Amino acid sequence: MINQQADLPSSASSQTAENGRQAATGSSNTTATTDLFDLRGHVALVTGAGSGIGYAIAEGLAAAGARVVINGRNERKAQAAVERIGAGRARRQCFDVTDPTAIGSAFDLLEKEGWPIDIVVNNAGVQRRGPMLELTEDDWHTVIDGDLTSVFLVSREAVRRMLARGCRGKIINVASLASQITRPNVGPYTAAKGGVRLLTQAMTAEWAPLGICVNALAPGHVKTELTASLATNSDFDRWVERRTPLGRWSTPDDLKGPVVFLASAASDYVTGQTLFVDGGTVAVM
Repeated sequence: MINQQADLPSSASSQTAENGRQAATGSSNTTATTDLFDLRGHVALVTGAGSGIGYAIAEGLAAAGARVVINGRNERKAQAAVERIGAGRARRQCFDVTDPTAIGSAFDLLEKEGWPIDIVVNNAGVQRRGPMLELTEDDWHTVIDGDLTSVFLVSREAVRRMLARGCRGKIINVASLASQITRPNVGPYTAAKGGVRLLTQAMTAEWAPLGICVNALAPGHVKTELTASLATNSDFDRWVERRTPLGRWSTPDDLKGPVVFLASAASDYVTGQTLFVDGGTVAVM
């Protein structure tokens, strides 16, 4: 279990959250640097957080003080993630991120039970690898719906509710190295993640005036359960290491710092951006 800070009373939590946001508005010039990254008083929803990248992101946000809602398709994995982080700092909420009705019902329940979301990390996604000439329409729609449409649906619901509560918020969309460069056999994924990157900019154009910051996080090649078959392929492994200036694969933990930055007051004047966490790969392509 990670180290956790004690829960604050709701009034103190709200004040802590507001103090953290003051840095962006210029209302305070005495905020300590460490306070800029303090997420106490905030509630973050992380989709696809049962394992891998999503779990690491949730763990990082919780370590920074946020309460975290773990979403995933596998309830057993989601509950295990909650137990690892700590029941007082996390809870599970499993729902289909491509179903608007299920999303709305989940947000209703979270608000009713005292978990109003003001940080969203859209991490859930799927992959279908194969030559495009052999892909079915179902393959295409599965990836586009899971990786792109879900980002729109979850973000729309979250922002509607943030505005109804009169609060600012953060949306962090997990894109990919594939939103900038691609390779064979990942056509739907490349299209979806490229869409996530531009959707992030479109959201910024509409929601920044409302006090909502939207950014994308673009990981490079990350070793997870989903990429195990690639990482254990010696040819592909060497190819990744050769094309990555830092000379190695990423781990999920490499994303903790960047996501805390984008979720915190430290990035309150940053919106519409894509932060590549790729070991320098895009820089040399």
